[in-house]
Amino acid sequence: MSDSDGARSTTGRPHKFAELPTVPQRREDPTIASGRLVVALVVAVVVCIAAFAAAIGEFFANEATEASPTVVQFGPFEMLVSRSLPPMELIAIAVLALIAVAGAAISFELIAALLSVNPKRTLLSSYREPAEGMSPDGEVRVTILVPAHNEEFSLPVTLGALKKQTRAPDRVIVVADNCTDRTVEIAHEMGYEAIESVDNVHKKGGALNQALAVILPDTDARDVIMVMDADTSLSPRFLEVGAQRFVQDPELTSVGGVFYGEDGNGLIGQFQRNEYTRYSLQIRQRHGRVFVLTGTASMFRADALMDVAAARGVFIPGETGKVYDTAALTEDNELTLALKSLGATMTSPIECMVTTEIMPTWKNLWTQRKRWQRGALENLSAYGLTRATIRYWGQQVGIGYGTVALNLAILLMLITFMAVDSWIWFPFWVIIGFIFLLERVITAWRGGWKARLLAVLLFPELAYDVFLQVVFVKCLIDIALAKRTTWGHVQHADEAAQS
Repeated sequence: MSDSDGARSTTGRPHKFAELPTVPQRREDPTIASGRLVVALVVAVVVCIAAFAAAIGEFFANEATEASPTVVQFGPFEMLVSRSLPPMELIAIAVLALIAVAGAAISFELIAALLSVNPKRTLLSSYREPAEGMSPDGEVRVTILVPAHNEEFSLPVTLGALKKQTRAPDRVIVVADNCTDRTVEIAHEMGYEAIESVDNVHKKGGALNQALAVILPDTDARDVIMVMDADTSLSPRFLEVGAQRFVQDPELTSVGGVFYGEDGNGLIGQFQRNEYTRYSLQIRQRHGRVFVLTGTASMFRADALMDVAAARGVFIPGETGKVYDTAALTEDNELTLALKSLGATMTSPIECMVTTEIMPTWKNLWTQRKRWQRGALENLSAYGLTRATIRYWGQQVGIGYGTVALNLAILLMLITFMAVDSWIWFPFWVIIGFIFLLERVITAWRGGWKARLLAVLLFPELAYDVFLQVVFVKCLIDIALAKRTTWGHVQHADEAAQS
């Protein structure tokens, strides 16, 4: 088995994409190409800072004389309360700013939605072969690929969950990538196949390319390929619901999972679970419309993966004939962009739940999130500004804006705290803070009482948000300095104890 087979051997048939001129390949060092993205984000951040500074300047220029605070008694406790309001000029500026930001966000989302609806659908349809034998009531065959690198501790749980599916998979293959433990033996002991990578130096993407080069030539139009991590457990109805969606909608290309964090790992674990809970709420609100086809567990039409392999080097970055772009740090994000660029339709049903690994330490979390963020930025740079990527560019600008706004607000509160002799409560700002607190609790409500308690405390989650923003800024700095990065394998506790 080779990781260098071309489009013909990967897809099992010639493809008309091959008749078109190729586009330049992704650069060897993607950090250089990412410079445009850094410039765009820096400009956006500077604009945000200037707007915030203007508002603050207006505040101090028009600050009125405040009424003296009154002493309010609560049993043995006393507190200073000021009923004065901020200058009306500042309130007007804030309201107008909120309207402007909200209006811009809504307008951008509408424009992005209109532009990203099946881009190149007509072009793609002209090159895709008809779905032979596919009918609305026809069944689909599901093959599951489980890429694994030394996963002997987590693999039994993952494969055990597959045996509990209400709709059993037709084929399960563990893709063992440079394993030195009992990963392959465990797969065979549990009754599943195993494919071992050969001389693979491209981590997960390279191993999957090798496996797909063997599997795809034997597939037909009804086949569905699922890729799921070895540290992930599916909800019992995942395959049933996913297969039904493919049967009901012959044009559907992909079905992604809605992921939640596993239990345990104390406070750092709860931070991540709250984050995932809020993300799942966004998916619910978007009625399954996908941001990213999560690498934890996603299902794909086999012919869509063939189209991706054939389109690489033509319409999308990568090497022709390869499903996964091995230059990408985040293969799930990159494959999502690839499919959307070719006009794919995808969804994440709320019933397709996935329980995935939680990073146990701040070092592990730093490594994971830096890879995620750096990978997302480099993928956008590789694809450029297109109808398929405009929403993702907007998200990165939004992250930059949020980083500036949150940290400047925290800085302003610290300056205010150090400038006063005693703490004064302003009911106006307390109400504003309560509204923000209420939003945090409501969005984390589905996560249970621990999630709600953490949300109520507010400040720990603000600190966690600052941590993620530091990761974002670090990635921008690394890209600007053209610093190379690596995949960054996160070592599990059991794996570390064994080594």
